[in-house]
Amino acid sequence: MPDPSTPRDELQQRVTAIGLTPRATTMQYRHVGRSGLLASALGVGCFAFGGYVRQDGVQAVVDQALEMGINYFDTADSYGIGQSERALGQALLGGRRQQALIATKFGNRTGDGPNEVGNSRLAIVNACEASLRRLQTDHIDLYQVHWPDRGTPIEETLRALDDLVRAGKVRYIGASNFFAWELCEAHFVAERHGWSPFISAQDHHNLLYRDIEKRFEPFCVKYGIGMTQYFPLAAGMLSGVHQRGAIAPGTRQANNPNTASWQSDRNWDVTEKLQAFAQQRGWTLAQMSLAWLLQRPATFTVIAGADKPEHLQDNVKALQVRFTPEDLVEIDRLTLVDEDRSAAPPYRLLRPEKVHEFETQQRARAGAPSRAAH
Repeated sequence: MPDPSTPRDELQQRVTAIGLTPRATTMQYRHVGRSGLLASALGVGCFAFGGYVRQDGVQAVVDQALEMGINYFDTADSYGIGQSERALGQALLGGRRQQALIATKFGNRTGDGPNEVGNSRLAIVNACEASLRRLQTDHIDLYQVHWPDRGTPIEETLRALDDLVRAGKVRYIGASNFFAWELCEAHFVAERHGWSPFISAQDHHNLLYRDIEKRFEPFCVKYGIGMTQYFPLAAGMLSGVHQRGAIAPGTRQANNPNTASWQSDRNWDVTEKLQAFAQQRGWTLAQMSLAWLLQRPATFTVIAGADKPEHLQDNVKALQVRFTPEDLVEIDRLTLVDEDRSAAPPYRLLRPEKVHEFETQQRARAGAPSRAAH
């Protein structure tokens, strides 16, 4: 559907006999896994909407995102217990809903009742209806399980989600915070019954926390499940704004009681080395950190919280970052500073191909082409 805010004359100039010629944009779009769904390579994390960011600020961020071609907005029913969804829905009124890909989540506790948490059929259907009302829309583009519910059979969860897809209230489904074996189980249960599969997985992954690459990421690559990451800037550690022992005042991190949990000596040692590495190449630390995630083999979008429109303008510059194989090897050297205990020590010397942790270094030594082009 054309953007209703587009001047009529400009719109008419792009109309052809076979449809509308798209407006030129520098934004990149990627398929979500092996589905046909296209998401902008950079998305907007909406956790702060309706709370830290008030409605006028939300409107400014959403307007800027859509203008830049960003269509992916990530929220959840538990963010502000509905406030984030409500603020996003309000900002998309006026005919802008069709420009946005709304990805929301369910499963965290949103009320005191025994069925206001988890992934049972009752909880899912009630959560979906409530999200639709808050978002002021008739469908959710990507509906994600926020956390696995190990007290509910995965068959019950997937069947309920499939019913929502068939009813037209949900277009696609995804998972978040699953272990690799849980995502594998869900994948094959859905395949066995002919139900809608998870096309995406959202998990914790950034330059400071890379364990997901050992087991989880290879599964997603093999079976075509698109990956996106939360805390891509490690809750501000990789933003380049803060310094060891000096969190910048006026930022979300300055007022967040969880900020201190990220401030380990190890994290600061790695962050400071990455900062110097990025500066030597003319990049900001945040741009490099986002670009590094974008070159991972299963990533379809990187979501970063944006409190102001200028944050989006800074983030989009990550699309211009290009890594050489040597860059990626050096990033591995700087970040993989903890001993890998997932492989027996002899394998590190005798069978390095068995150690996922150093895949980039192995490919570079073998002269394999870089996957960094995007």
